[in-house]
Amino acid sequence: MPGENLSRDEAQERAALLSVDGYEVSLDLRSAVGEGPGDTDAEPRTFRSVTTIRFRCAEPGAGSFADLIAPSVTAVSLNGKDLDPSEVFDGTRIQLEDLAAENELVVDARCAYSRTGEGLHRFVDPEDGEVYLYTQYEPADSRRVFANFEQPDLKAPFRFEVRAPEGWTAWSNGAGELQDGVWRFAETKPISTYITAVVAGPYHYVTDSYSRAFDDGTTLEIPLGAMCRKGLAKHFDADDVFLVTKQGLDFFHDHFDYPYPFGKYDQAFVPEYNLGAMENPGMVTFREEFIFRGKVTQASYERRANVILHEMAHMWFGDLVTMVWWDDLWLKESFADFMGSFSLVEATRFTDGWITFANNRKAWAYRADQLPSTHPVTADIRDLEDAKLNFDGITYAKGAAVLKQLVAYAGRDAFLEGARRYFKRNAYGNTRLGDLLSVLEETSGRDMTTWARSWLQTAGVNSLTPQVRLDEDGRIAELSVLQEAAESHPELRPHRVAVGLYRSEGGALVRYARAETDVHGPRTVIGELAGAGAPELVLVNDDDLTYCKMRLDDVSLATLKDRLSDITDPLARALCWSALWNLTRDALLPARDFIDLVLRFAGRESDIGVLQMLHAWANSAQTHYAAPEWRATGGRLLAEGALRELRRAEPGSQHQLTWARFFAATASQEAELRLLRELLDGTATIEGLEVDQELRWAFLEPLAAHGAADGSVLAAELARDDTASGKRHQIRCLAARPSAEVKAQAWARVVESDTLSNALVEATIAGMVQPSQRELLAPYTERYFAAIERVWAERSIQIGMDVVRGLFPSLRDSQETLDAADAWLTAHESAPPALRRLVLEARDDLARALRAQARDARTAG
Repeated sequence: MPGENLSRDEAQERAALLSVDGYEVSLDLRSAVGEGPGDTDAEPRTFRSVTTIRFRCAEPGAGSFADLIAPSVTAVSLNGKDLDPSEVFDGTRIQLEDLAAENELVVDARCAYSRTGEGLHRFVDPEDGEVYLYTQYEPADSRRVFANFEQPDLKAPFRFEVRAPEGWTAWSNGAGELQDGVWRFAETKPISTYITAVVAGPYHYVTDSYSRAFDDGTTLEIPLGAMCRKGLAKHFDADDVFLVTKQGLDFFHDHFDYPYPFGKYDQAFVPEYNLGAMENPGMVTFREEFIFRGKVTQASYERRANVILHEMAHMWFGDLVTMVWWDDLWLKESFADFMGSFSLVEATRFTDGWITFANNRKAWAYRADQLPSTHPVTADIRDLEDAKLNFDGITYAKGAAVLKQLVAYAGRDAFLEGARRYFKRNAYGNTRLGDLLSVLEETSGRDMTTWARSWLQTAGVNSLTPQVRLDEDGRIAELSVLQEAAESHPELRPHRVAVGLYRSEGGALVRYARAETDVHGPRTVIGELAGAGAPELVLVNDDDLTYCKMRLDDVSLATLKDRLSDITDPLARALCWSALWNLTRDALLPARDFIDLVLRFAGRESDIGVLQMLHAWANSAQTHYAAPEWRATGGRLLAEGALRELRRAEPGSQHQLTWARFFAATASQEAELRLLRELLDGTATIEGLEVDQELRWAFLEPLAAHGAADGSVLAAELARDDTASGKRHQIRCLAARPSAEVKAQAWARVVESDTLSNALVEATIAGMVQPSQRELLAPYTERYFAAIERVWAERSIQIGMDVVRGLFPSLRDSQETLDAADAWLTAHESAPPALRRLVLEARDDLARALRAQARDARTAG
């Protein structure tokens, strides 16, 4: 709609003109189940929203606008004067003219329930028919629920009230109570619109409490709550959620010296959620997949704990102190991502969290930072569409890695003292980059401006490569680190690194020398290591202090090819795997060589998170980077290797479960598919492997994709698991079947219709796009490029992103597809920049895949 895409310039103009004193928001949600006033059709679509905003205007007589995306507005009143909604409301904005110094705006609207996870999402549980509601706003969807000034720097206190169906409970940011049939919530501290929240429904709710005594004699009491759908209650391990929550609150109170400022701390695990979680103060929301319906590995529990702590860090970085505009999104997301791992390692049982960070989170950053759409950590965000796309690997993972480098550069104590001053000086306010840098300069005594220019205001990733020259006695005469940058982003940065030397001792590869130093410019000599014995392996980013692509000299690469699993330190081993994967993506290591390394060494990998990442990388290597003529061989080798390791794994172990899932993901031969069927029906067993409901669906997808499980089999499985999760699994498996008719139906349901919810759109796309079905997907290349501009214009941005990313014809990996993408980009130069960015990124991934395939093919020659 015109006006829906708020620009930075408009936000700056409005912030200079207006300041907000408070909101009162009244929502009548009884129509969610057909009660009370509202729509009377079988599936209610709208609810009543009445908002009162008190605000001041710096230039009386001036005009501005309020934001609201709603099907209709019943009444608008400004300073007691009724305005004609048809004249002042255009579907996205309410025009406000002749403002007074002090103003009161009242808007009575009919707002729409969401099926896309944006705004107020309405979910009907197929298991028991219960209805559940929750809100999700970031970056700018609170205007789908109530009238407001939708930008982060117009903070204000909020007071919510909710009329809910009989028997429901409602929650919001503040503590609430039911009075005369209305849930009324305590007024919040000044917060931004995008972190307000409402959750309502017959949720299963568990309570606990946290208490903290401070040195000044005061005590902080925080009521804790955790909730999920009733259908998931039997799986809900709230005790572990509360354990991590309390550990996190202790950690942040110990280090931030600013008591948690938002009263209660509720955490809701909600259905069909688009994100991992959202940091609404006092009412954090999570995707319900963090409630595990079957057996999962410790990596899954670690991931959940990390997300809990990430969102908790936001209570200070983002909620208490908020960026002025989305340019400085990193001021909350980078810090939360870093603090999530920092607190995970120091405060919980997941003491190896930095390994996951090095192997998983940074892989996301390295990919994003090599796309043509890469951007500095402090980005240029022109409008809300830009903002939506910048919740990416740069803002999160690269930003967090850069902060890890900052801690090494400035010192841990100086960094934390800087954070403490930053909170106290800017509490309930909004900040920019300079506000943080100034306190860090105070506490560290180091030049933060130069550091920020290199690390926060330039894009691209550097490569660091060791260069070793030995003397006649076989000792190191000189060890230097070479730094390179891409032509498109030539910045060479200062890196605080640890260079580690490894050699054989008792059959293991262990570190025998280490030097921590600063690397500058294209070549830096590490004088401290001169005279050391000749290394078999050199790691130029040992301990993962900096953000770089770690390259290997020829000796080190040869050592890894022979003895990778002999490295005893799990972090060093994870860094080596990451280096090898980057070589593969950069077409410097043939895909089949990487797959061979996984087949030979992954079975001895102790860290379960690293093992799961290796499985994902191996699948990507075989699907996208292997020469087409070798793909079938690579797939067969991976499936054989997975089954071999599955049978070798300790019965009942998380490694066994991980190899079982990888075997299912790679199975394609008749014997492999037969084993999956037999494991499902119980005619075959593997000692210790429990085929629970989640694993059953994991086995059924490859069976469906290879024509070994038809619609009746999948219907029977849904009858066995007639739940919301079961329905998503069934939809994915149905779309995976190898039939032209099935693919046409899937395409029509996603692209030509908007009846599916966000979760079912995601499941349908995931099922439709099967690597084993390249020929079946061939007709959709031309249709994709013909449809995406219309989809982007007609659908919500979340669904548009899902379609444009998920259905890009990456499996039609040929020069013709690359040419088609280039032709679309050339012909659509005036298309929305966010849409062009998505196509450009997918095009770049395809070009990378073709380069890697050419490299792999040369190996065969």
